[in-house]
Amino acid sequence: MNACIRAVVRTAIAKGLEVVGIMRGYAGLLRGEFRPMDLRSVSGIMHLGGTILKSSRCPEFLTPEGRAQAAEQVRKAGIDGLIAIGGNGTSTGAHLFWLEQQIPILVCASTIDNDLYGSDFTIGFDTAVTTAVHAIDKIKDTAAAHERIFFVEVMGRHRGFLALYAGLAGGCEEILVPEKPTDIDAICQRLMEGRRRGKTSSIVVVAEGDEAGGAFAIAEQVRQRTGLDVRVTVLGHIQRGGTPTPRDRILASRLGNAAVEFLLQGETDKLVGEVKGEIVLTPLEDAISKPKEIDEALYQLAYLLAQ
Repeated sequence: MNACIRAVVRTAIAKGLEVVGIMRGYAGLLRGEFRPMDLRSVSGIMHLGGTILKSSRCPEFLTPEGRAQAAEQVRKAGIDGLIAIGGNGTSTGAHLFWLEQQIPILVCASTIDNDLYGSDFTIGFDTAVTTAVHAIDKIKDTAAAHERIFFVEVMGRHRGFLALYAGLAGGCEEILVPEKPTDIDAICQRLMEGRRRGKTSSIVVVAEGDEAGGAFAIAEQVRQRTGLDVRVTVLGHIQRGGTPTPRDRILASRLGNAAVEFLLQGETDKLVGEVKGEIVLTPLEDAISKPKEIDEALYQLAYLLAQ
């Protein structure tokens, strides 16, 4: 997010605009927590994880009254347009804010879940995948040394993009995602067949939203049915931090720059995303309502290569 903030600030200033940073997202918008931004305020931030403007949950913004209060703060401060950075929740709030208050707003696609319709990849996804793969690589060492099956749980409550990409890049034997039914018997059969072919260890990546109940529940069922030595690692919020990858920094820079340009052209109520390498706009209503499907070819490739 910091690379995106930097791009927004420096592009806007280059266009002769004044820039105000809003602290703590929609919560700061309601309270008028505004911070003037200049060229130097975004120096040396691209390598930092998270966001220098902070973030927060804001139940008040879920209500029309809360959004009206936020609009009052915006108008009082003389702010002409907003650029938000976030995922489904941020986009939903932005869409309602525009419908009710008619304050121009765009959203730069950013979520490690990569589940926003309207962008092939979202800010933070590549960094989260890289973090997960580094962890899987380390877990593989101990799995091989102790001849165990490791279940590694990654984030992804509703979509399995993170599990799929980390599983394929990490050379994992099984990838369990919310989009696919989990067949415990089939998993056990494949793991045992791997043992018969000489595999002494395996890695199973589980998206936290998997229908079978998460890594601990699945691992216990596999242990009971196969007698294999299993262990579970939950990566949790480690996936949300750390130094962003160059790919994420470049994507964030492109989206932030484009958001300013689009806002100046009069665009609003849109998601700024990347599709097939091009920066595109998608109506926020579509971005928050249309499902984004995982790549079936990648899913099949992961299983073909895991034999």
